[in-house]
Amino acid sequence: MSFIASKKQVQACTEVRIYIPGANNFIEREEVDAILRQHEGNLEGRRLKNINIDAIEKALQANPYIAYANVFADMDGEMHIEIKQRQPVVRIINAGGQDFYIDREGLKMPVSPNFTADVLVASGHIMEGFGGRVDTLHSAMLSDLYKTAVFIKRDSLWDAQIEQVYVNEKNDMELIPRVGNQRIILGNADSLEIKMDNLLAFYKQAMPQVGWDAYKTINVKYTNQVVCEKNNVTAKPPQKTLPPDSITKEIKLNKE
Repeated sequence: MSFIASKKQVQACTEVRIYIPGANNFIEREEVDAILRQHEGNLEGRRLKNINIDAIEKALQANPYIAYANVFADMDGEMHIEIKQRQPVVRIINAGGQDFYIDREGLKMPVSPNFTADVLVASGHIMEGFGGRVDTLHSAMLSDLYKTAVFIKRDSLWDAQIEQVYVNEKNDMELIPRVGNQRIILGNADSLEIKMDNLLAFYKQAMPQVGWDAYKTINVKYTNQVVCEKNNVTAKPPQKTLPPDSITKEIKLNKE
């Protein structure tokens, strides 16, 4: 330890290595270099003892696209900077037209002019705004959207099927699927697993019989049932006896 401490007193920085893993490109090497120059100047050639590693980490983590930064120097004088970017799970377009992300940690973050994340999009009657800086969620609606986005992202089936969330005038979340023209009324984020299990059972039991365009809305906000509103013209005639024709039907699921 004494030898290492002594060497660091005289060892100069020989090279700066920057690691930015992941598919997201919210921040590039050039931007990291600019942050380093702004706060610490040129690192190469300077003695390690004169480089404030804590200050570098704080400066990097002040960037809204960086979740975590780890900075350290090895015995050969190489400075290593490891950066973890924020991972968005949903893109919010609120009622005022503001556009921002919510990341995996449940924090608001800005969109980037250089990179667009392939994530769920939520729009409609979303009233909470964004101040331009990383921030926590303040409304129940944004919390529900975040929970729903995380749930969908973790399930490969729903991640492939659901492409957008719309918040209607009643503050109910409506899921917009890639397959089918119907809207899936989810309500809030309570009992998400039960609601989506109900929807999956409905997909398996009813959709093969009536077709994907038979219903205008599929409402799963109620526990253990699915309430549907028919389109005026069904895409496929029923192949077996269904509940009596009406604008609104209640199909109770027999879940095994």
